[in-house]
Amino acid sequence: MVSSCHYLASLAGLRMFPRGGNAIDAGVAAGIALNVVEPNLTSLGGVAPIMVFTPGMPRPVTIDGVGRAPAAATLATQLGRFGGDMDGWVPRVVVPAALDAWLTALARFGRLTLAEVLTPAIELADGFPVHPRLSLAIARATERLRDWPSSAATFLARGRPPDPGELLVQRDLSALLRRLVAIEHAHASRGREAAILAPREAFYRGEIARELAEFVGRAGGLLSYDDIASYRVSFEEPARTTYRGYDVFATGAWSQGPVVPMALNLLEGFDLVSLRHSSADHLHVIAEALKLAFADREAYVGDPEQVDVPLRGMLSKEYALERRGRIDLSRAAQGLPVAGDPWRFEGRSGRVPRAPQPVAGGSSDDTSYVCAIDHDGNAFSATPSDPALGAPLVPGLGIIASTRGAQFWLDADHPSVIAPRKRPRLTPNPAMALKDGKVYMTFGCPGEDAQPQGMVQVLSNVVDFGMNVQEAIEAPRAISWSFPRSFWPHEYRPGFLGVESRVPKDVREELRARGHDVHDYPEFTPAASGVCAITVDSRGTLAGGADPRRESLAVGW
Repeated sequence: MVSSCHYLASLAGLRMFPRGGNAIDAGVAAGIALNVVEPNLTSLGGVAPIMVFTPGMPRPVTIDGVGRAPAAATLATQLGRFGGDMDGWVPRVVVPAALDAWLTALARFGRLTLAEVLTPAIELADGFPVHPRLSLAIARATERLRDWPSSAATFLARGRPPDPGELLVQRDLSALLRRLVAIEHAHASRGREAAILAPREAFYRGEIARELAEFVGRAGGLLSYDDIASYRVSFEEPARTTYRGYDVFATGAWSQGPVVPMALNLLEGFDLVSLRHSSADHLHVIAEALKLAFADREAYVGDPEQVDVPLRGMLSKEYALERRGRIDLSRAAQGLPVAGDPWRFEGRSGRVPRAPQPVAGGSSDDTSYVCAIDHDGNAFSATPSDPALGAPLVPGLGIIASTRGAQFWLDADHPSVIAPRKRPRLTPNPAMALKDGKVYMTFGCPGEDAQPQGMVQVLSNVVDFGMNVQEAIEAPRAISWSFPRSFWPHEYRPGFLGVESRVPKDVREELRARGHDVHDYPEFTPAASGVCAITVDSRGTLAGGADPRRESLAVGW
């Protein structure tokens, strides 16, 4: 079974199973197809954090799939070169990581060739019918796309944005994908894994890397050929907790993934069923637990290769017990709560940072998602991102240079402050849950900082309320923005709580009375994230769920 944020990508993944592929082949095929059919949300030149589980593993493994800042990107250089701002695409460029992540996952855990896995993406790059949200996104980006000839040639090929139903042809991207297949074919005699990784070497150490670096350099960016050539994705330990008998795994402190297990630890102390789903008590507890988790995210979480993150303390049940006591069941915390002191729960001491100050700003384009599970118990979960409409396409390649540096800070005291070869604290964060050592659920979503919020609510809907996976996804959600946004300029709106309008009006009024700044969201809105998930019951039966808030589809073979 495959579930993703776009129906054509899900079908691309499904095509791998009759060919003898497993969940990893299907997930990579669908994930790269997402780069083609959702250029408003993701690009092959962007990021692609991945989680993989195969039977016999003690726990899932994660591939970070996020690029590092250029070696020249010191805070002083960033401030001097770009005037203390990160507007525009040039100050935000980091090494494109997605291709390395996809190929590494495929080579290590898949069964099929790259040519087989890329076939659907190539066909889609040769032309697919534009869906309404993509048409609207291109229309909104028209002004900047006209300033980028390489992008205008693709997205404004008719001199205007494509209407829904018209074909979008991405010739340069198609040529790049075919180029990668040709490289694999030329190295086929070296064996499957080596042949798949040969295109990776060509991309990161050959002419493609030089083309990328020269393009960014001409625009005034700091990315160099050496930054690209020295890059490799990292295999990372997941962040982990238990929730009511399930083992839940999220991405580590190089991302916002720890928010998921931290929030679950807090919620585990409440009888959520007795509060009644979508009641004022239920949504209040959800919102307050998430705010506490985000407070610690802001205070401590950053690339653990360069930041001392007290993650063990943050994930401990004892720490959650202490933090849970800060939740007032009758009153919302005003803004972001004060960060906790997880250092003590690691047997050491450390700095507890200051509280953030409100900042104005705007939202950003977001992300996509795909998961897959097969009958052998292999599981795949990935959250690709970096919209191809947010930066110019590199001429001849059809991809952008990742702009994920927008999630750095220019505050020397922040754990995600920019630094040479540092990973920005990534919002995309795929996840899984296991039961008795077997995969129970793959889940994730787009949605920026709303991602862990949608993920926590869907998992709770399944585990606490006994909903099937589609019911759990369709249930109303509440989304807090009472913390600094991950994207520059890190907008912070104290008290903001978006609540889908299927929640009764009297419940929304009660939340206002408790001090939440409630904003009435539409009945089903992409602003509440777009969760896709697959569950496996005790008989081994797969059930897929797809979010109607997006163009999602779950499909099985």
